[in-house]
Amino acid sequence: RYSGRIANRKQNTMGSSGSKPEALPPITYDKDGKQLGRYSGKKVCCSCGETKAKRDECVVQNGETKCGDFIEAHKACLRNEGFDIK
Repeated sequence: RYSGRIANRKQNTMGSSGSKPEALPPITYDKDGKQLGRYSGKKVCCSCGETKAKRDECVVQNGETKCGDFIEAHKACLRNEGFDIK
């Protein structure tokens, strides 16, 4: 007979694995109030040097319209540093 209850079953809910989410480092700012990267501690202009160099090289050689993958990779890197990139 069904009573509307599930006996001896643990309810499965998302995010209830018991582990806590990893805490992000705090956002910090330089003396002029400019945001610094969460992990590198660098300003946005100096963060993600590797992806920035690849993006810039592609744009110089091929033009911006042909470098979408490099541009998006650089944006993703900056977002991972905590910058608000559109």
